[in-house]
Amino acid sequence: MRAFLTAVAAALALAACNAGGGGTSPSLPPAAAPQAPPLPRGFHAAAFDGKIKHVVIVVQENRSFNNLFYGFPNAKWAKYGYDTSGSKIQLLPVGLETTWDIDHSSTSFFQACNGTGSIPGTKCRMNGFDQEFVSCYSNCPIKHPQYAYVPHSETKPYFQMGHQYVLADEMFASHFDASSFISHRYIIAGRAGNEGTQDAVNYPFGAWGCPGGPSDMIAQVGPKRQIPYSYEVVCWDPTTLGDELDKKRLSWAFYGTSYSGYPDGWIAYQAIKHIYNGPDWSKDIVSPPSQFLTDVANGKLRAVSWVTPTCANSDHAGCGSKTGPSWVASVVNAVGESKYWDSTAIFIFWDDYGGWYDPQPPAYVDNDGLGLRLPMLVVSAYAKKDYVSHVHYEHGSILKFAEDVFGLSRMTASDKRANSPANDCFDFNKPPRAFVPIQAPYDRSYFLHQPVDRRAPDWE
Repeated sequence: MRAFLTAVAAALALAACNAGGGGTSPSLPPAAAPQAPPLPRGFHAAAFDGKIKHVVIVVQENRSFNNLFYGFPNAKWAKYGYDTSGSKIQLLPVGLETTWDIDHSSTSFFQACNGTGSIPGTKCRMNGFDQEFVSCYSNCPIKHPQYAYVPHSETKPYFQMGHQYVLADEMFASHFDASSFISHRYIIAGRAGNEGTQDAVNYPFGAWGCPGGPSDMIAQVGPKRQIPYSYEVVCWDPTTLGDELDKKRLSWAFYGTSYSGYPDGWIAYQAIKHIYNGPDWSKDIVSPPSQFLTDVANGKLRAVSWVTPTCANSDHAGCGSKTGPSWVASVVNAVGESKYWDSTAIFIFWDDYGGWYDPQPPAYVDNDGLGLRLPMLVVSAYAKKDYVSHVHYEHGSILKFAEDVFGLSRMTASDKRANSPANDCFDFNKPPRAFVPIQAPYDRSYFLHQPVDRRAPDWE
């Protein structure tokens, strides 16, 4: 039945993507495939030596750039959008603490894009968000819940980070599929699937990773974005950033929570067979996420750390909470107030757009990418101050930065083609700036004593 529904959803997505629609989105024309700019004169990987020794990747949930950073000075955002009938829709405030959600599968990506290209999800008009399914049904707080932004009273910690450091307003998902399952694999391996095969799309029918039984299948996307192109078991063996670090005898950790029930594994590395069945699983997978705060305070920050949230702290619509900005602030403050501040680069990004309106069309680079625009904050003692970066980034940009810091190899198309944030977001010629704590309603103590949240942050 699930396979049937997946196929039906895909067919509907293709029909929606090729359907006619009026109106013009208040956005730039479809972007060309991103090209890495030339390195600044005199810049080379050695510039990191003795300066950046730790990379922290904070992964939040399901927000488009326009939804979360609406109104940020000097950034690209819109006050309104258009629907498929050409009607202009004013964006209205909707808080993080919603108890309903917006569909954000590949179906929703094709609907939101409402493209005119021969390949689905290309030449996007960005006027089809009204087609996306919303679970609040007739009880939605506004007429068009997809066309909303988070009130500034709730995003103050994020705005403070943007003003103190760098906000990137041209960050896109490396994959068009708007699911957390796929996104989290991209931020550890630059792809979702085995090397030499088609990448996966949407989410598994059963377990979200190994041991990968016969029912734990996921669809693959074809070379012209056919869904499903084929199916495979969700237990893969690609090279990951963790593997590259292991080879160099560098430390790493993935902070998250393994959840019981469906999905029963929200740890990205659970889908990597040799990690799940090897020594890394017990050594480098750390739970709960709040252990990161304790590890940093105890002088145990690894070379690379991935920090994922609980449902309550994730910013995910439907989790009924607005503690996400405070959670991220506690992570930043933990590093900023530690001995690691002068040697750490922190990247904060949201794993997919979550169904929320954004005016910026993604570039078409291959059958799997790019996806819709995401927010990204860059925090470091060497990050520029109150700076909006307009350089084109994607998941692979963060991987590329870490690879260059530690002298690691490229893994996939994503990190090979991506622009590194090192070129535009940092100034390594200046001395490290002193840390100024991020103000937030909830502090470190709150998250260390927060009740255990056994809900998976995302089911898609």
